[in-house]
Amino acid sequence: MGTCIICGTATDGRICGSHEQDVVFEFKGTDPSLLGAGRFYRGTVDGYADFGVFVDLSPSVTGLLHRSELDQRLESLDWEPGDTVYVQVKNVRDNGNVDLSWSIRQAEREFRGSLVQDGEREREPTAVDESGDEESSEASDESSADESGDEESSETDDTSSADADGADADDADDTATVGNEPSPADTDRETAEDTSFEFGTPADGADAEEADTADAEETDTADAEEVVADDTDSVEETAADDTDADTEETVADDTDNVEETAADDADETERATIESLSDRVGETIRLEGEIADARQTSGPTVFELRDETGTVDCAAFVEAGVRAYPGIEAGETVRLDGEVEERRDEIQVETEALAALDGDDAETVEQRLAEAMRDKSRPDEVRALADHPAVDAVEERLLDAAEAIHRAVLSDRPIVVRHAATADGYVAGAAVERATLPLVRSEHPESDAEYHYFDRRPIDGSVYDMDAATNDTTRMLTDQARHDEKLPLVLLLGTGSTEESADGLGLLGVYGAERVVVDARVGDVEVADSVETTVSPPATPNAPELTTGAFAATLGATINPEVESEIAHLPAISYWEEAPAAFADLASEAGYDTDHVADLRAAMSLEAFYQQYEDKRELVADLLFDDDGDLAGHVADQFRERLDRELETASANLERHPVSGREVRVLDADAFAHRYDFPPTELLADELGRRHDEPVVVFGGDDLYVRADEDVDVRAVASAAAEEVPDGGVTAAGVREGRIEYLRGRRDAVRDAVLSAVVEG
Repeated sequence: MGTCIICGTATDGRICGSHEQDVVFEFKGTDPSLLGAGRFYRGTVDGYADFGVFVDLSPSVTGLLHRSELDQRLESLDWEPGDTVYVQVKNVRDNGNVDLSWSIRQAEREFRGSLVQDGEREREPTAVDESGDEESSEASDESSADESGDEESSETDDTSSADADGADADDADDTATVGNEPSPADTDRETAEDTSFEFGTPADGADAEEADTADAEETDTADAEEVVADDTDSVEETAADDTDADTEETVADDTDNVEETAADDADETERATIESLSDRVGETIRLEGEIADARQTSGPTVFELRDETGTVDCAAFVEAGVRAYPGIEAGETVRLDGEVEERRDEIQVETEALAALDGDDAETVEQRLAEAMRDKSRPDEVRALADHPAVDAVEERLLDAAEAIHRAVLSDRPIVVRHAATADGYVAGAAVERATLPLVRSEHPESDAEYHYFDRRPIDGSVYDMDAATNDTTRMLTDQARHDEKLPLVLLLGTGSTEESADGLGLLGVYGAERVVVDARVGDVEVADSVETTVSPPATPNAPELTTGAFAATLGATINPEVESEIAHLPAISYWEEAPAAFADLASEAGYDTDHVADLRAAMSLEAFYQQYEDKRELVADLLFDDDGDLAGHVADQFRERLDRELETASANLERHPVSGREVRVLDADAFAHRYDFPPTELLADELGRRHDEPVVVFGGDDLYVRADEDVDVRAVASAAAEEVPDGGVTAAGVREGRIEYLRGRRDAVRDAVLSAVVEG
């Protein structure tokens, strides 16, 4: 039982629960689970990532201060690597990851006290006596420093402090001379604490001892004279050490240094590549690359290392189940030395030394990896299935999108595809899926890899809203926390390209998920400026229509030319009415006549409606790629029967509204349509629009759809109606599908305002 250093009350340890956040702790442990959630700790900035700052709380424990926890923009933070900072531990995960929070207090004097947490033990920090030497505040009264100011432990014998100082100086000189190698004691400490090996620098334990030695030598002049008087042998020995000509040992050590430096330089020139390891079994080699994954087994820690030629597992062992090199995590650029072994017909490296690279060394490796990845993942050319001006205008962007998808496969990053739950949307998603899955199978031999690394998620409409974004964000963070999975590449096909999607896309961006938007129609500049890759053609007057399905089929063929013949018929299916001749010819050449294409279009429309948020991967594949016509014909018959029945009722109840000398057809879908059965209101509006020359407006409970032969600016219509009915809650909910939302209670007023805007606009 102790007393609180703040209030003096009896408590376990040195701080009571009421004042735990008034104290800043210095963590001396190696197990992150011993950190106290809610406590403030002193740390050292380790480095930056796109999503936050890594802070070392001890040589063996690193936490992440996510950018969302900062009180300012990450880019404006003026911390530099090595800076001392103060953070709060928010959470310690089961896998050892430490989540940090921002501390407004960024100086020790701003806390009411400080403590050292050494494992589970809490103690007050070391005090400094008048001579500048460290003296433990918990040392007994029998321990004291001698007149020279050197530190003397209560557990030491009566050996003179001068002899101890001389030995320390010799040890320090030996450490500095012989290649900066740590002493045996330091080696033991390093093994116990499991710190990372640093190439060309002493281990952390050696750094600490050298710092202590330097502090002990910074005595005042009087103390120095006393040391000379009391310890002549030590002074003479030090002088001898400083005289190279008189010290054979120093000459020998210098020679060793030169030889070791030369050996290091030789090692540097003999860097091995992973693809060459099968020919170097039994050799000790050096690898440089990126840690793709770090996983702890019941035995060694296994680091999956990737260089420009491939990947290899590297095993590092401290003791069974204990994390080796805890400071090394996935994504770090490293240098690794080890022996090449062959286990169960697979190459593995037995790790002898591993260190994170920084500065020019890291930049060189990163550049090498980036160039190699670009060479592997970027296609040579766009594989346009048919000539189209929209495709010609965005060839480089299509190559960028294809590269991003292939790069995600090669770097073990999951791909999440979002597309509209329509026939066109499903065709687009299926085209990219058909092209990407063979790449996934080739890269990942696991039987379930194609489900793990590729996920297609239909969405209701063309707006990637906060509901969809929150769903995706929650799933990706859960997968990251539970399975240490990388953040996905999110590919949006025919959705997400308008400004209404900005908030949802922004949420993904906060967490650093890569976003690629592909849309056959002109996208908004707000989206193009905020995501990593946007493929959207420019506005071209009188250009022929291009569907998202046709656009995505070109992307699929570009990603994987081997599937070009398998997806050549998909563009024709994506056109609701007569497809352009070039795409119709492609379908015919692939064995899909006009009737079969029409059946596939109808069948996909019906299946897109039911279970619309599910990918229905196997069913879609059966329809689009493996059907001889029977399945598509069966489902298409149901489509036509249900649509005809609904159209018969709707057509009989269309109202004619004269507006400014023109007529607008209006349908009350609440009264004269089955809103929760097939066909959906959007598809019903489409079909009514095709059958009537006049504009058609279909009203639902709190939304409406506008259809007209001429292009209608849905945002302008919504804006005009909102100005006319300011309390109607009128907004453009989906410009691609001509959808406007409003408040049900102001329906009549909104209807009149919308009809006027449609005619006059």
